[in-house]
Amino acid sequence: MSNPNTSFDILVVGGGHAGVEAACAAARMGAKTALVSFDLDAVGAMSCNPAIGGLGKGHLVAEVDALDGVIGRAADAGAIHYRMLNRSKGSAVWGPRVQADRVLFKAEVQRIVHAQSNLALVEGEAASLVISGDRVAGLNLADGTQLDAPAVILCTGTFLGGVLFRGEEKFEGGRIGENAAHKLAEQLRGADLPMARLKTGTPPRLDGRTIDWASLPEQPSDDEAWTMSALTACRANPSIFCAITRTTEKAHDAIRANLHRSPLFSGAIDAAGPRYCPSIEDKIHRFGDREGHQVFLEPEGLNTHLVYPNGISTSLPVDTQLEMLRAMPGLSNVSMEVPGYAVEYDHIDPRALTSDLQLRAIPGLYCAGQINGTTGYEEAAAQGLIAGLNAAADCLGKEPPKLDRANSYIAVMVDDLTLQGVTEPYRMLTARAEYRLRLRANNASTRLTPLGMESGCISDRRADWYVSRETQRSDCELALAKQVHSREIAASGFKVRRDGGLKPLAEWLRHDGLGLAELEPWFDIPISNPLLAEMAEDAQYAPYLARQEAELRDLRASEELALADDFPFADVPGLSNEMVERLISAKPSTLAAAGRIPGITPAALSALLVHAKRYAAKGEIAA
Repeated sequence: MSNPNTSFDILVVGGGHAGVEAACAAARMGAKTALVSFDLDAVGAMSCNPAIGGLGKGHLVAEVDALDGVIGRAADAGAIHYRMLNRSKGSAVWGPRVQADRVLFKAEVQRIVHAQSNLALVEGEAASLVISGDRVAGLNLADGTQLDAPAVILCTGTFLGGVLFRGEEKFEGGRIGENAAHKLAEQLRGADLPMARLKTGTPPRLDGRTIDWASLPEQPSDDEAWTMSALTACRANPSIFCAITRTTEKAHDAIRANLHRSPLFSGAIDAAGPRYCPSIEDKIHRFGDREGHQVFLEPEGLNTHLVYPNGISTSLPVDTQLEMLRAMPGLSNVSMEVPGYAVEYDHIDPRALTSDLQLRAIPGLYCAGQINGTTGYEEAAAQGLIAGLNAAADCLGKEPPKLDRANSYIAVMVDDLTLQGVTEPYRMLTARAEYRLRLRANNASTRLTPLGMESGCISDRRADWYVSRETQRSDCELALAKQVHSREIAASGFKVRRDGGLKPLAEWLRHDGLGLAELEPWFDIPISNPLLAEMAEDAQYAPYLARQEAELRDLRASEELALADDFPFADVPGLSNEMVERLISAKPSTLAAAGRIPGITPAALSALLVHAKRYAAKGEIAA
């Protein structure tokens, strides 16, 4: 008879952003879940940047929040600086971002985790997987304890075979001062899984008391009322400003003179790093003609003097880091509290995963976060959510929320990873989404919360909030349908034709120079209503959204044609050997997914369509 204290439905390894979301999502679905971590006091810690959100990343946070995830609420609980990025462009690509107090953020994550029903916390090292037959059956901890479960979710971050580098120094660990998961890494390598190494890095931490803030330009927090989570009623903490400095030629000279001491250039590290967040030594090497690179000085909390210099991730020797820093404006007398470092770690080729983030080779084993080749808290949290929901749904015989590229950035990311793989740490960008006009950060609840409610992963609190919010929709529709004559708008000083006639406010919103603020006198409800703002944007984008709806109908028609894992791609006439290899490697589950694999031409897709239909007609493949 199994021990109820060591027997679970789902085991989650790792207490970072992916692990927290995976464990809480599975528990919300009703699965008996355990979160296993080296150090339970470190659960929810922000390893690197004390910020959440940004371009593309802010959309992921909003979507995780819409499915009742943790990261948005924790971001608001710790937020000390709010900034909406990309304001100069359309609202579909705005990027909500907050800088958080590390202590407050972690405290809120831990509060949520400890309050979550169906969730146990286990402190220890996951030494190895228990395999029964061909599938996972639990975990062995380093202290000899065996935990049993039919599903395990690996959220190991940079701890899987992690090695830290700083100049000529080399340490084992997933982040400074913490152990790496080497035993588990050895087992996974021994299982002949497709694995490789990636690297990331972090900048030094500075003593803010030694910065000449008065000499630097300030970057204030936005003074608007928006928050990262739909459930956050108002901003909780005082706002602080950040400052901006730049690297200088003197700083560049110090870096160039010591490139040979950097593990990135000495050959100690040969793994690929994130293209969109390169180290400062990489920037100087690749962009040697630049006079300087912008650096944002971001305080790490309300009750700490530590400052995060965003933009100078580095693995240079300690003495070079300090020389570089003191060559920048405002930092001539700066004290460096913690030097920067790089970390190299194992990851699994995400093409080895199915769309639910389960390894094909080991059923019941799911992977989420940096183990899948991604970078960033937000990408990790979104993958953790998906792995947790899918593992719980499979365990409990439920259906997870039906996400696809047309309704979520989360599905865009999962699709990109599992079909295309990675050659460098994957970062979410708005440009990756074909239907980004539909996928705005501020309409995530409308898009996804109903799907979460159907699947049973939404708490009563959020469900009640959503139902209450929807009662306002008819009032917003009436307000947008109100007819206003062009003469009235022209008489108020706006450049519209006086003979334009009567039009609903929804249509006037598509006119250049007319937004909610300009049309406020004609609205019968407050324009500060978030749902009204969302619906006003729908009205502005309406012609483009209609075009995308037509495209989606065609896309979904082809998506109905499923391709089995063992689909005989080699039998399709007209496919080159290279295309057959790519299709077999990616294992697309639908014809539409096959079309997104790099190198698959329209002609090849047409040949595949004909062959797939023949198989479907014969009943040899489920259509």
